[in-house]
Amino acid sequence: MKKVTIILVLLIAYGLSAQNMETFTYAIKGNDTLKIDVFTPEKVKKDERLPVLLWMHGGGFSGSHRAFPDDNKLVKYAAKEQNYIGVSIDYRLLRKGTTTGFGCDCTKDEKLETFKQAAIDYLDAARYLVERADMFQIDTTKIIAGGSSAGAEGVLNAVFMKDYFIEHKEEYKSIKFAGLFSCAGAVMDARYITEDNAVPSVLYHGTEDQLVPFGNAPHHYCDPERDGYIMLDGSEIIAKKLEEFNTSYYFNIVNGGRHEVSRIPFEDLDKVFNFFNQTMINDEVIQTKIIKTKQP
Repeated sequence: MKKVTIILVLLIAYGLSAQNMETFTYAIKGNDTLKIDVFTPEKVKKDERLPVLLWMHGGGFSGSHRAFPDDNKLVKYAAKEQNYIGVSIDYRLLRKGTTTGFGCDCTKDEKLETFKQAAIDYLDAARYLVERADMFQIDTTKIIAGGSSAGAEGVLNAVFMKDYFIEHKEEYKSIKFAGLFSCAGAVMDARYITEDNAVPSVLYHGTEDQLVPFGNAPHHYCDPERDGYIMLDGSEIIAKKLEEFNTSYYFNIVNGGRHEVSRIPFEDLDKVFNFFNQTMINDEVIQTKIIKTKQP
């Protein structure tokens, strides 16, 4: 009986480690040493180039980390089950330890600077990978930008709003995202989504999200007289822009859902990656809305 138990434990351990992980420093900014965890499928041919999921964790720009269990589980899944390079990144948590946090007491200018620097950190991580594409065996034409909550805001602004936030765009000319995976994210202004930067996108959002608006509304629903009043465009507006450009999307709406919809939808990951396989790899155009009702 003990032998059987030992064998089972070894099999389980092998199954969970069927990918390789390495950690790299992609930038040092002030007191922040920013690292990435890179998960690679266990058996990759020498001449093989794989698609990438480049993931940015949530946490209100003040907490969490690249190896948080759910974020770690996602990038491991991408490598083990989908034959992707799965990458989870650090970024500067500019609201950590501040008295105003990231709510209605945080000024508009501070929020804009936080969004800007998060987008820059994300683009710097992407550039680090692209510049070492041969070493990582990356297909640079198939990079999916992904994130949840604050991470989704950082990613969406990096993908769609470089013209607004980035002064020296030529530094990132080698980066072109092929897909986007956002869990409860929003952009500063959806008018910056164009035919040139629109990419196949997976969007998850609750209609009653109290922090990141589902449609066009103030961040954290701050009153106009509050310092933190700033309008954002959420997933509903983003999906409309993608539809306008006949760009693929897979829009998951949870009626009555609040910010808990920012969680990574592990139960749907096979559908998410199938969508990217069809649109990013096979160039199909698919526009799907899934409407669910929040369970009591």
